[in-house]
Formats: sequence, C-alpha cells, structure tokens
Amino acid sequence: MIEVTHASKTFRSRRGGRSVAAVVDADLTAERGEFVAIVGESGSGKSTLARMLLGLIPPTSGRIEINGVDIAHMNAAQRREYRRTVQAVLQDPSGSLNPRKPVGRTIGEIVTLHGIARGRDDVYAKVLEVLELVGLTPAASFVHRFPQELSGGQRQRVLIARAIVLDPQIIVADEAVSALDASVKAGVLRLMNGLTERLGVGYVFITHDLPVVKKVADRVYVMKAGEIVESGTTKQIFEHPQHPYTQNLLASELVLETVL
Repeated sequence: MIEVTHASKTFRSRRGGRSVAAVVDADLTAERGEFVAIVGESGSGKSTLARMLLGLIPPTSGRIEINGVDIAHMNAAQRREYRRTVQAVLQDPSGSLNPRKPVGRTIGEIVTLHGIARGRDDVYAKVLEVLELVGLTPAASFVHRFPQELSGGQRQRVLIARAIVLDPQIIVADEAVSALDASVKAGVLRLMNGLTERLGVGYVFITHDLPVVKKVADRVYVMKAGEIVESGTTKQIFEHPQHPYTQNLLASELVLETVL
C-alpha cells in the first residue's frame, strides 16, 4: 500500500526567491487491486503528486510510505525493490520509448536488469508473455518493431507491458489515455481493468477525463490549487459531491457531454 501523509511540495524560483506551493498537505492511500483516480484542472498539482509517489521528487514536508517504509529513508536494497513495486505509465509513449530500440530490447533489458529471467531464451519467453498479456498478438511479430512503427495505442500497450513485467503492486498512470482517440482509449482501459483482475495490480490514475473516472475508478481524490479538497468513493463523488469546486467540475463536464 502507498500512504501519503501531510505531504507538501514547494518549488522556489531562482529569480527573486519566490515560492510556489504545488502540493499542499496531501493525504492519500492506494492499495494493490484498487483503481484510485486523482482529478482536477491543469495546474492543480496532480502530476507533481504523481512524481512524488514515484520517488522522482521528494516532498518538502510530510511522508510517503510504501508498505510502511518511508521512501525518503530507504536503503539501496529497499529502493531497488520500490522501483519494482511502483511503476509508471505516462501520457506520451513516444517520449517514453527509445526510438532506436525495438520493443523486445526495450522490455528485455528490464527483465535482465532485475534478474527476472536469465539466458536469451528465457528473457525472450518473458517478453513474449507480457506482450501477449497486453494484447499485442501475435507477440513475436512485435518483438523486432521500433516505436515509430506502432500506433499510439500499441505504444501505450508496450509501456504497460514494460511496467507489468516487474510484477508491480501499483502503477502510477499520469494522463495515460488522454492522447488516444475514443475507441483506442476504451481498449486500453479494458486492458488496465483486466490486469487488475488477472494480476492484482492497483492504479493511481491521474486525469482530467471525468467520464473515464466514473467508469473505472473505485475511489476519487479531487485536487484544486495543490490541495485535495474532497475524496470518496466514485459513487459519492459523482452523485453527492460536497465541495463547490467538485460540483463545478462535474457541472462543467456534464455540459460538455451534452454538447458532444
């Protein structure tokens, strides 16, 4: 389980010494097998919180723990295990994949680095296994393809395969489907839900796409100007929002849906 307790992140400007509070006193939990969404407008602090969860930037104050261990005070072995336990799937698969590496090498290097399989044949078999899991079939036909030879949806599935090959407990997905068209997005979301059922992986899903959240999330955190202003089950948030910001956010989305 990931547990965030009173975590804040302040960035200081190099000019004039001004400070900007990106995340303010955030409390959040996410468990394996659970689909947790963080929603809010652009600039609300969602992505900063995601980077904190991934250990890419430290909180200015507060604690972020994985299974009771503060990630700010991990030793080398604990941090290596943390990298396997919490994985990321980001918005732009083109920017997350090396255009000079074929799919098989991209995933195979992770398998080798973490000692998941040894020997060329075993590594190859593991690569085929995860490609099959994410719906890239026949898997052998994708092993030697480069990212630029794949569609956007296929590239996103490669990123998911790269994440799940480590058998993570939690995947932090930051706007992971926002760049995809509607039909491809639906397919990737079905895949993510299916992986929860098959592998027990949980998600922290950062997005501004409320219809998607309503369909897939178990719990929702609403962020505004760096603060989590409301949280609850998806049913509570969508049917009985308490905070005025949440109410306005949902009202705006309903107008958009009507127009569409």
